[in-house]
Amino acid sequence: MAAAVPFVKGLVVRLVLAAMVLHLVLVQPNHPAAMNWDALLLFPLELPVILLALVALGSGRWAQWLRIALVSTLLVIALLKTADFAMFTALARGFNPVSDLPLIEAGLRLANGAVGPALTAAGVVAALAAVALVAVALWWATGVWARLKIERVHTGLTVGAAILFGAIAVAEIGQTMGRWNLPAPIPGAAFTARVGVERTLMVRDTLADLRAFSVAAAQDPYAGRTGLLDTIDSDVLVIFVESYGRASLDTPLYAQTHRATLTRSEARLRDLGLEMRSGLLRAPTRGGQSWLSHATFANGLWVADQTSYGAVLASERQTLFHIAQNSGFHTAAVMPQITLDWPEAAFMGFETVLAAADLGYEGLPFNWVTMPDQFTFAAMDRLLRNGQDDRPVFVQMALGSSHAPWLPVPRLVDWEAIGKGEIFNPMAEAGDPPDVVWRDRDRVRDQYRQAVDYALNVVFDYIALHADDPPLILVVGDHQATGFVALDERPDVPIHLIGPDHLVARAAAWGWADGLLPTETASPRAMSDMRNLILDAFSSLPPKDESS
Repeated sequence: MAAAVPFVKGLVVRLVLAAMVLHLVLVQPNHPAAMNWDALLLFPLELPVILLALVALGSGRWAQWLRIALVSTLLVIALLKTADFAMFTALARGFNPVSDLPLIEAGLRLANGAVGPALTAAGVVAALAAVALVAVALWWATGVWARLKIERVHTGLTVGAAILFGAIAVAEIGQTMGRWNLPAPIPGAAFTARVGVERTLMVRDTLADLRAFSVAAAQDPYAGRTGLLDTIDSDVLVIFVESYGRASLDTPLYAQTHRATLTRSEARLRDLGLEMRSGLLRAPTRGGQSWLSHATFANGLWVADQTSYGAVLASERQTLFHIAQNSGFHTAAVMPQITLDWPEAAFMGFETVLAAADLGYEGLPFNWVTMPDQFTFAAMDRLLRNGQDDRPVFVQMALGSSHAPWLPVPRLVDWEAIGKGEIFNPMAEAGDPPDVVWRDRDRVRDQYRQAVDYALNVVFDYIALHADDPPLILVVGDHQATGFVALDERPDVPIHLIGPDHLVARAAAWGWADGLLPTETASPRAMSDMRNLILDAFSSLPPKDESS
């Protein structure tokens, strides 16, 4: 009897530790707001179901297969919750298993630029090791409970209890997801099971949306029309300012700086004879994935994830740039942050693509940002707006200086002194590196404030430089910064139309405010409206009747 006491104590310790392992996996949060000690006090309804089922099944051959399925399921859901946490932190939304897998590579490239290849590689190794450790811990924990022997007479009670807790968990999932209307809340929580159910439904719904989107992409009321964009007698520049969102207008931490820049620039451009209108758009993304906003703007369809992005590229939808090319413009994309192959460009209507390697920058990079915005403008003038082509240009430009990690921040230099970019080298080497600054969120926010202000100053200085022969320019924020930086969860971004009076006046029906500051009561339009608004405003023929 005395010898059995240590065995019993050891078994109890193992059972408790194994239950704690399962408990920690089940209460793992998938959102930064839930990252607190209170999560440990949550009672997961899945836990008794799992423990009782393991005990009832024992350790036979079929039980081993079911145990493998259980561990695999828990591991996959733990990875999904980790991906959710990362996506909510960076992009203010959950992870979509169908459309977001390509973002893993994009995230690794961003990390490589921000903290370097050594730390990025170390992070990948640590992540893989953590996954392996969780898998081993789950296998051990389920094995401890599966090997627990019980008398046959108790098996029925064990199975019955497991079914009871399982039913309660299913009811709780249905209630919290709004699938059923139960009279009162169910005690406890089945959070992990709910994440699994939600992602299963998300995959199903995303595939259905993809089929519907493919049909919608093929339906275009402007297909086959002539006379589109024929009232424009100048170059056209669509300039996306990275991470320029409504926070610049409404968040006090940024508005004081950015509103002053907009007010000052408005007065300067007005003195130079230019007209301006400004409004707000609702972007399809927040915190990143600028290409979704670019595609939404150009295609006139709501492109909110990689699935719809792929669908719109595969469709025969004519982008704004296809139409401009057919109307006699030289279409081009100036993309200083594109450093790899960009095969998608072939489907977007660009005759010329100027990626990072094509712009001739020989200065130092600004961490992940390949070159300062001022150099990008100078390179565009040198390579596109140089008078060598009789056709006007219709350009999409995506600026990069206000992209994370927002340091170091360049400063404006004399346009004539830019050369090949070496003038920016001292700026690129100034200040603390990202791995130091990003330990302090207040410093990150201040760097963001400075970076966006630099980008706006460059844009308006360039416009002033060309005021004697102004192009028609649309300055668009691609998306809000990530939530902890923007301090504003709305997806809204400013948009400014700038150019000669006779062109800007054609957009009077858009209802935008005069100048560079949208009204405080302005209602944001969907960014997907812009293609059709531009085609209607700057074409000599009335819009095609969609009902005909």
